[in-house]
Amino acid sequence: MQTRLFIGNEWREATSGATLEVVNPATEELLATVHAAGEADVDAAVTAARACFESDPWRAFSGRKRGALLHRAAQLLHERGDELAEMETRQNGKPLFESKIDVASTVETLTYYAGWADKLAGDVLPVDGPDFVFTQREPIGVVGAIVPWNFPLNLASWKVAPALAVGCTVVLKPAPETPLTALALAEIMLEAGFPPGAINVIPGDGPTTGAALVRHPGVDKIAFTGSTPVGRQVMRDAAGTLKRVTLELGGKSPNIVFADADLKAAVRGAQTGIFYGKGEVCAAGSRLLVERSVHDHVVEELVARAAKLAPGDPFDKDTRIGALASRRQFDKVMSYVEAGKREAKLVTGGTATKVNGKGYFVEATVFDDAEPGMKIVEEEIFGPVLAVLTFDDVDEAVQLANRTIYGLAAGVWTKDIKKAFTVARAVRAGTVWVNSYNLYDSAAPFGGFKGSGFGRDLGREALDGYTDVKTVWVGLR
Repeated sequence: MQTRLFIGNEWREATSGATLEVVNPATEELLATVHAAGEADVDAAVTAARACFESDPWRAFSGRKRGALLHRAAQLLHERGDELAEMETRQNGKPLFESKIDVASTVETLTYYAGWADKLAGDVLPVDGPDFVFTQREPIGVVGAIVPWNFPLNLASWKVAPALAVGCTVVLKPAPETPLTALALAEIMLEAGFPPGAINVIPGDGPTTGAALVRHPGVDKIAFTGSTPVGRQVMRDAAGTLKRVTLELGGKSPNIVFADADLKAAVRGAQTGIFYGKGEVCAAGSRLLVERSVHDHVVEELVARAAKLAPGDPFDKDTRIGALASRRQFDKVMSYVEAGKREAKLVTGGTATKVNGKGYFVEATVFDDAEPGMKIVEEEIFGPVLAVLTFDDVDEAVQLANRTIYGLAAGVWTKDIKKAFTVARAVRAGTVWVNSYNLYDSAAPFGGFKGSGFGRDLGREALDGYTDVKTVWVGLR
């Protein structure tokens, strides 16, 4: 297990000697002590990335060669899949079966962008007159990628893979709670054959490491996933050097159940929407909007299912709710649970628990009779806590869905195709799932509206965030 910084294809200790502790949130045991990058280390990583980007060897890499390296990295990751899944579970607390899905999704993302690496093309433009005018896409340069602790490996690939595919170089800062799989990814990239500086991994905290990366004049673009308040700070800090920014931020996503839906499927989707990943999912369906005529039935069925989701050992194959990622997150979630008990009707859960006397576990929690304006309705909790609201018609459902500063995702459950399309069009969200929830694919762009950020991860659209368009005008007059 690597615990040092990865800069220019070398493993280095932090210049200041600073470290951070990685704790298993399910057992509260110390997993590792990892070197934490300071400002001098950030500068070294950016310098290495810049040197690589401007070097003749990297510029000579064809898209096909970059794609081959990404394919090789995907293969190596697949071969180490079990090891990295276990590592992810130990540092994040999520059930092992979820970590295996995360690793498989990361392999898919690397493979997907490997396929794009030699397929970026410009256009020939029909300008007025005989001149020959065309566009070409060029890599932006050095990318600072900052990713959170909920899907540490997978979200890293959402930034790293498209950036490398188009010819950028990357400085990756993982969250201080979960740096281990990012450092393992660096090992894989080294073995795959990426040249020195193409990817650098520098664990550290936000105020020191993250801020230095965002402000560094040698970084051309910041790709950030995290909370909306921190996203605002990233924009402010990036403005000083006019670097590009893409932000995938928080959410308070509505999951809308109409009376004409397949209610069994809808309840199952509501459960997945909020309790998968312990609710530590930016697109979690944390507001369940239910049509009044079926409200009682839906809540009754959902409570019955939630009551069976006892938190457990993340390595137990039957566990579906693991430990929250840190003590800090546990305290935050429990503060919202207490607020919910004052505001709404607790119908299941609402209790902190331990597994073998240890860990930051919270029961699957459902509040009914929730109303707009309540803390549990307005604010992102990022835990296994659901607020149920009631509506009477389509217009009220859309109004409630859009009554939020966020716009990351939404779900719509109905057998009426016209209603499904009408609501999907009216809801202000970057992704709308119809009769499904929490589905992702490397080919499908993901990102937010409003306070959930801008720019897109995944899909063809992600490549736009790592390239500049150059117009070449050949005069023939």
